[in-house]
Amino acid sequence: MTTAAPTDRVLVWHTSSYSNGAGGECVECAITSTRAHVRDTKKGDGPMVTVAGSAWAAFLQALKRG
Repeated sequence: MTTAAPTDRVLVWHTSSYSNGAGGECVECAITSTRAHVRDTKKGDGPMVTVAGSAWAAFLQALKRG
């Protein structure tokens, strides 16, 4: 895991479907061919967490299983 911003491409960010604009705890992510980047919606210029695509896929599967 890293918090370094990628420098070789522009990321396209997607806001969580749970974000409602009411100031709650919201995240957005940008997916590339090999990485998933996650950041706080309210701090778009702040730090991000970057993980390998395989780790992101495992995380999503675990969420689906409950």
